[in-house]
Amino acid sequence: MKFVVLSDLHLGPPGAAVNGLDPAARLAAAVAAINRDHADADFVAVAGDLADLGEVAAYQILRHVLSGLTIPCHITLGNHDSAEAFLSVFGTGLSDPEGRVSKVIDGGGYRVILLDTTTPGNHAGALCEARRNWLATRLDEGADRAVIVVMHHHANVLSLPVDTISLADGAGFARLLKRHPDVRMVISGHVHLTTSGVWHGVPMTTLAGSHYSVNAHLPSMAGEQLRLEGPAQMAVVLADDDGVTVHFQDYLPRHVELASGLFPLD
Repeated sequence: MKFVVLSDLHLGPPGAAVNGLDPAARLAAAVAAINRDHADADFVAVAGDLADLGEVAAYQILRHVLSGLTIPCHITLGNHDSAEAFLSVFGTGLSDPEGRVSKVIDGGGYRVILLDTTTPGNHAGALCEARRNWLATRLDEGADRAVIVVMHHHANVLSLPVDTISLADGAGFARLLKRHPDVRMVISGHVHLTTSGVWHGVPMTTLAGSHYSVNAHLPSMAGEQLRLEGPAQMAVVLADDDGVTVHFQDYLPRHVELASGLFPLD
């Protein structure tokens, strides 16, 4: 199996800049890169923060730009998204009664679980009891194949400022995954930075995504975390019988620091 992960698109209404960037143009560049370099992939998975403020117009742009992909595309949500607005554009059939905007893609001896980790009105992630049950059932059903989970929020401690809005009870999430004998990778967006680690025995990685990026501002470092124009990044996942490899392709490589005035909360 080969698939591509996009995350953190942060689209706004037509013609609107978001933090000084043009997210629609950046997404279009991603689509062009995927069609050029990875037309042999099985699918694209988009791991949330599709819109910046959850406007219907942003999801209409998303649908239009993604229609240019030559391979199938599957989507889940992030903390900046509005499920109601998203479903009004993409169709209510994408909402599972228990898993919300979650789904399973089987192929190549793998089960890829696209998991909705959002909580309305909260930038942190969480799994309600219904979604935990949904995930447990999907893991049990796929006991005969390896599993990769793609979701928005990171579950592991990164020792970065974004840990304040990570997935609640990440250790419990890792324990839930261990009911399956072969979970090979959890891939998340949300942090706007590439990381790799192991959390309670589960391999976990994050990608920088399509919007602005940040530096690895660890607790020992002076000053504030930097926000950078790039890279705009996608993850290319290669999975076979022996294991999983995640490559990070920067399709817009710039790293210019963004002015703090571009961010409303500053």
